[in-house]
Amino acid sequence: MSVRPADFPPPFGPAEFVAEPTEPADERIDVGVLVVGGGPAGLSAAIRLNQLLEENPAVRERLGEIPVAIVEKGKAPGAHLLSGAVVNPRAFRQLFPGMHSEDMPFRSRVEREGLYYLTAKRAMRLPAPPTMWNHGNYVASISEIGAWLAEHAEEGGATLVPETAARKLLVSGGRVVGIRTGDRGRGRGGEELPNFEPGSDITAGVTILAEGTQGHLTGVALDRFGLQSRPQVWALGVKEVWEVPHPLNRVIHTMGWPLRGAKKFREFGGSFIYPLGEGHVALGMVVGLDYTDATLSVHDLLQELKLHLFVRKILDGGKRVAWGAKTIPEGGFLALPDRFHFPGGMIAGDGAGLVNVPALKGIHYAMRSGMLAAESAFETLAPGRTAWEPGALESYDAALRESYVWKDLERVRNMRPAFQYGFTRGAMLAGVALNTLGKLPPRDLKLERDAEVPVFVGDRVRSYPEPDGQLTFDKLSSVYLSGLKTRDDAPNHLRVDRKVRREVAEAWVHMCPAHVYELGGAASPAGNVVEVQVTASNCVQCGAITAKGGRLTPPEGGDGPEYRLM
Repeated sequence: MSVRPADFPPPFGPAEFVAEPTEPADERIDVGVLVVGGGPAGLSAAIRLNQLLEENPAVRERLGEIPVAIVEKGKAPGAHLLSGAVVNPRAFRQLFPGMHSEDMPFRSRVEREGLYYLTAKRAMRLPAPPTMWNHGNYVASISEIGAWLAEHAEEGGATLVPETAARKLLVSGGRVVGIRTGDRGRGRGGEELPNFEPGSDITAGVTILAEGTQGHLTGVALDRFGLQSRPQVWALGVKEVWEVPHPLNRVIHTMGWPLRGAKKFREFGGSFIYPLGEGHVALGMVVGLDYTDATLSVHDLLQELKLHLFVRKILDGGKRVAWGAKTIPEGGFLALPDRFHFPGGMIAGDGAGLVNVPALKGIHYAMRSGMLAAESAFETLAPGRTAWEPGALESYDAALRESYVWKDLERVRNMRPAFQYGFTRGAMLAGVALNTLGKLPPRDLKLERDAEVPVFVGDRVRSYPEPDGQLTFDKLSSVYLSGLKTRDDAPNHLRVDRKVRREVAEAWVHMCPAHVYELGGAASPAGNVVEVQVTASNCVQCGAITAKGGRLTPPEGGDGPEYRLM
C-alpha cells in the first residue's frame, strides 16, 4: 500500500485566516498601498511607488499620512531572506536607472564559473548549458540586498513596520481591504502574557502580497479567489557560509552525487559554491521535495557533500559562520497562477512562483514583478479609480505577460518536470526542451504536488556522516547559527496531523533541517501509525512542511531566524 503525506491533511482551513475588519474605522491604521513582505519583490514595489508618487505629489497628498507601508514579519528586512545568490542585475538597473553596479549591494562580479558532475570520488567538469551562463552577473547576499533595498524604500518615503506578522486577510464585500496583524505576547496555550499586545487592522486601497516562498496570506488568497488551478512544486535549499583562508575565484555548481539517479528515488537537485568576497564562501544543497525516500535529509546531504575532496579543499582551514534553510518554488511556467490579481490586490515574486529553476534565478524576476505591481497599483490611485472595480488590476497580469519574466519562464517550462522520470531520462528531455527553446516536447509535462508523491522508508540515512563539529554538523547546532529568535513558550504555529503513518512521520523528521519533528510512540495496535512530536520553537520558517503535507502559519512577529549573510 502506497502512503502519501497528502493522506494526512493538517488541521488547517484558509477560511480561518479571512475576516472582515473588526476595529472601528477611526482605530484602524489606514494606508494608501500596503505591501506585505520586505523581500526583493515587496521592497521594489515600495521603491517604484515612491518614485511614481514623487512625480505626482497630488496623488501622494490624497493617500494621507502613510502613502506606502511595508509589513515585514522578520526582525528586520533581510532577516528571513535566503538565496544562493548569483544575481542578474537587470532589474536593479531598471529600478535605479543611472546607478553604477559598484553602488549596488553586490559582493563581486562573476568572472569564472564551472559545472561539475560528481561521483563519490571524482569531479568531472561539464559544459554549462546556456541557462546557467552567468557572465555579467554578480554574487551577493540576499540578506544584504534586502537591507539595502529597505533603506532606499524608507528614504523614498515608505513606512517600514518590522516584527509584524500578517495573519489574516481582511475581506469586505468580496474585495481585499487590508490585513490583520498577529497578536504578540501569548503563551504556549494561547493565554495572554503580561506583555500581550493585540493585533491591528491595517486597511489599504491596494494590497500587494510579496511574502516570498510559501507565503501565508498568498496561499489564503490563491484559495479564496480561485487563482491557481495547477499545482506548485518546491525544493528545499540548505546553505552554509564559511570563513576561508583561501579566496574562491569562481562560481561552482555541481550535480550528481550525493543524489541518486534512479527513477524510484526521484531525487533532483544539486549544489552551489559561491565566493562571497575574499574571505567567505557560500555553499548549499538544493533538492526537490518530490523525492520518495522518507529518510532523505537535505541538511545531511550537505554535510556529506563537504566530505568530497573537491569541496573539502575549498573549505580547508575554514570555519562555518552561518547556516539557514528555505524552500524554492520550482514549478515555473507550468505552475503559475491563472491570475496574479484579485479584487483589491496582487501577488508578486516567489509567492507567484516566478523562479527560473534551470537558470537558478529568481531575484530579478521578483523585483521586476514588484515594480509592475506598483505601476498597476498607481493607476488605481487616480481620482475616481479603485483597486476593486472590475478589471482595475488586470494591467498587472498583462504587464507580466509582456515582460521578460514571462518569456524566460515559458522557454524552460518543461525542464523541471522532466526529472520526475529519473536523472538520465530527465536530462535528455530537459536537453530537448532547452535546445528547441521550449518548442519540444509538443505537449507540456504535468506537475505532481510534492505531498501527493508516495513515500517509503529507505536506508539513505545510513550513509550520512557523524557530526564532528569541524566540517560536519548536526541540525541543532546549525539552527543556533541561524540567529533564531523564537521563544520556547510561544504558541505553536505549525499545523500537522499528529497521528500519521510511519512513512510520513519519517519523511517529516528527516526533511526538516531544524529538528522540529520527532517520532513518538505507536498510535495504533499494529504500530504502523505513530505520533509526531513538534518542537515549534526550533522552526526557521523554511516552509518545507507546507509542501510535504503540513502547514506553516505565521508565528509571532520578530520570531524565526535572523540571517545576515544569507
